Amino acid sequence: MAPQRRVLMLCGDYMEDYEAAVPFYALTALGVAVDCVAPGKLPGDACLTAVHDYLGFELYTELPGHARFPVTADFAAAAAADPSSRYDALIVPGGRFTEPLSCDEAAVALVKAFAAPAPATTLRRRPVLVLTCHSQLLLAAAGGLRGGVRCTAFFSMRPVVELAGGRWVEPDPWGLCVADGNVLTAIGWPAHAEIIRELLAAMGSRVDGGGGKAVLILCADYVDDYEANVPFRALAGVGCRVEATCPTKRKGESCVTAIYDAAPAGSLSVTEERRGHNFVMTIDWADVSVDDYDCVVVPGGRAPELLVTHEKAVALVKEFGDKGKVVASIDQGHLLLAAAGLLKGKRCASGVPMRAVSRLAGAEVVEADGAVADGKLLTAASWPDLAQFLARLVDLLGITVSF
Repeated sequence: MAPQRRVLMLCGDYMEDYEAAVPFYALTALGVAVDCVAPGKLPGDACLTAVHDYLGFELYTELPGHARFPVTADFAAAAAADPSSRYDALIVPGGRFTEPLSCDEAAVALVKAFAAPAPATTLRRRPVLVLTCHSQLLLAAAGGLRGGVRCTAFFSMRPVVELAGGRWVEPDPWGLCVADGNVLTAIGWPAHAEIIRELLAAMGSRVDGGGGKAVLILCADYVDDYEANVPFRALAGVGCRVEATCPTKRKGESCVTAIYDAAPAGSLSVTEERRGHNFVMTIDWADVSVDDYDCVVVPGGRAPELLVTHEKAVALVKEFGDKGKVVASIDQGHLLLAAAGLLKGKRCASGVPMRAVSRLAGAEVVEADGAVADGKLLTAASWPDLAQFLARLVDLLGITVSF
């Protein structure tokens, strides 16, 4: 079925990794087409991303993120004529790429087209403009803050917002998403759950079944960056209560994440590991009860190598399976499923690192890629399969999104 909504994402080198990936995978999973464009790049090209997080200094640190975020559409074609008539929303992630784009006439004109009021003669819904962190600079350059538009952003953007005629809103809490007309703004990726919720509502969606559902993300140090955060934010965005826990961490403590770029097609090479964002635990291990959740998600990365050495972690995953709850695992997360005996006789999708392990654990059929649901067991090969993984997980949880 053709997507009922289409979103344009304005990208560029050194955009914030999460602020591109979360909306891309979450919206794609929910049936929204996302066209990613970047001035000077063509479909098939890639953008470099950056990780922004606090690592003990007064200002956030910038680290290299994923190196191959795909450009999927042509910028010139997407920006031609009236793009706001062909797209339901424009998303501009944060990051340093917004600085040169604020001096790019075509990029500023694109943002201006979405910021402008809809003509009085049309009944068409106004397209939504989503800006995070530093990308509000583009809205300021396009004149879209004039008249006192309420706006939040990273703290250093306050004088820019006010100079452009906007009304500054403190980003407190960091999960705040400020809606003023068709403009949604936030401090950045900590607000993704609210951004997704507000964006879906602004595009006329109806979300059923998310309220009352609870999901547990099982983590440890060097958990895969995308595989932990994207489900965490996306599921919260459709109304689920989502918690993250680790057997060796307390609520409020962080697990460091790891970034792995996809290996070339057909390659068996080991991918390079880089440090990602911090991922904060939201519940103490001692307070976790399987009966309080509908699903457990076990992301990959190297974290499962640590988790599998904790008998209580293996027992927790097994209890979810034994009680008929949804168990979802990505890539190296399968190591926990294997130790818990949950792969025996099941179909599963497994990337290269876990393919042999899945077979040794008795998986009936091991798919080389994608996401596979077998009853209430959901497996995916790797983070590039996150859209399919999330789509099937939402379905298993009984959540529907319609427009």
